[in-house]
Amino acid sequence: MALWSHKREFIFKAVEEMYTDVASRPGAVFHFPTGRLACLFVGYPAEQLDCLPEEATESFAGVGYPFAADVIREGDAVLDVGSGSGTDTLIAAMLTGPSGVVYGLDMTRAMREKLQRIVAAKKIRQVRVVEGNAEQIPLPDASIDVVTSNGC
Repeated sequence: MALWSHKREFIFKAVEEMYTDVASRPGAVFHFPTGRLACLFVGYPAEQLDCLPEEATESFAGVGYPFAADVIREGDAVLDVGSGSGTDTLIAAMLTGPSGVVYGLDMTRAMREKLQRIVAAKKIRQVRVVEGNAEQIPLPDASIDVVTSNGC
């Protein structure tokens, strides 16, 4: 068990360092696509991206377009696991409307802080930025209607 714990800690540290870099240096080149062009490449409609702050999409590092399933409804409680800078969290907030709530869960402090700045600047009341990861979700059981995760 100690070996797994050491490997797990090593992996989490490496992931946090990499996504801290993506959050703080969004124009840098990484070994995976990032930013608005990556969003467009995986299927996000440009019109939807145009409604988002550039600060959110510039650090996007997802692998698909999770909204194609069209399952989020007005008033839903949504959990975005690995929310990063908030591209999917903010889209989910538009879909839930002001009567919903969207939790942006991320383990990387730089990404959470970036999303929190966006939420505060845009006065988006239905978004909650939460520290955690897919293994430890600090929300009550049965409190979420829809879960999304994009490459986490």
